[in-house]
Amino acid sequence: MISLEKQLKYELKHFNVQANEIETIFIGGGTPSTVNPELYKPIFNILKPLLKKDAEVTSEANPNSATKEWLQGMYNLGVNRISFGVQSFNESKLKALNRAHSPEQAKLAVETASKIGFQNLSLDLIYNYKGDTEELLKHDINEAFKLPINHISAYELTIESGTKFASTPTVRQEDDELAFFVAREITSRGFKHYEISNFGTYQSEHNKGYWNLKNYMGVGSGAVGFKQNIRYYPNTNIDAYIKEPLTIEEEPLTDEELLTEKLFLGLRSNIGIHENILDKEMQKRANFLVEKKKLIKENTNYKNLNYFIADELVLYILG
Repeated sequence: MISLEKQLKYELKHFNVQANEIETIFIGGGTPSTVNPELYKPIFNILKPLLKKDAEVTSEANPNSATKEWLQGMYNLGVNRISFGVQSFNESKLKALNRAHSPEQAKLAVETASKIGFQNLSLDLIYNYKGDTEELLKHDINEAFKLPINHISAYELTIESGTKFASTPTVRQEDDELAFFVAREITSRGFKHYEISNFGTYQSEHNKGYWNLKNYMGVGSGAVGFKQNIRYYPNTNIDAYIKEPLTIEEEPLTDEELLTEKLFLGLRSNIGIHENILDKEMQKRANFLVEKKKLIKENTNYKNLNYFIADELVLYILG
């Protein structure tokens, strides 16, 4: 935590953060629930004077390690939102995904968090694992909605290099229709689809900060930061990061890259894209998509009707 504190203090100066300015905090990237809340205290002591009054403070948690004591400790620190890595309520699928928890542990963790006083609770579900069917996913969604949650993140399984599944890519199945099925099932139960993978009666402010391309600090090994037009990459090697947490690579983004990013982020979410970031030819193509009912236009903002074809729409607008 000493290295983390060192980088945090550096970033706060670099970003010139003042009192009551920080809108959101997200503790993630691994298993925060395996870390004793006492160890987070020095970090929170630094951040508390800088937080807005109604700041969203989220921590990820694994159901098997998010004990009542851990949840209470995080709540006492000021965490007000928990995102549980549930993935599924199917025992066989959880084992296949190499998850350490059972469906009952997942349910207990969410219910315990609610009893402690967390108002905003989210859980993750995974689809398009080999063998996924509409029946299985409908069961997952039904079980999720029995719990005191106001947000679901539904992610399609992706195979990342260096992970357990990298050597067995066939565990991922190709079924585009399941994405539409999952979205329909979740929204039919009252959650709004506000970003390609996110649904809720509550919309995560932290997520929306990314989609609006706001400045954000990335503190910790491999935690990416962004300021104006530069991305910052701390060392991804944990041992090296601990020795020297201020070894941070910079990646300047061109105007073209920033525009592309704004388009992708805007059309994958309910943020949309403002017409003034498009040149005349791009506006013509965007207006054509409005005519064809692929986009809608609200005043000066283009909004996407189908997040799952966002990438194709962006490529068309760019020409």
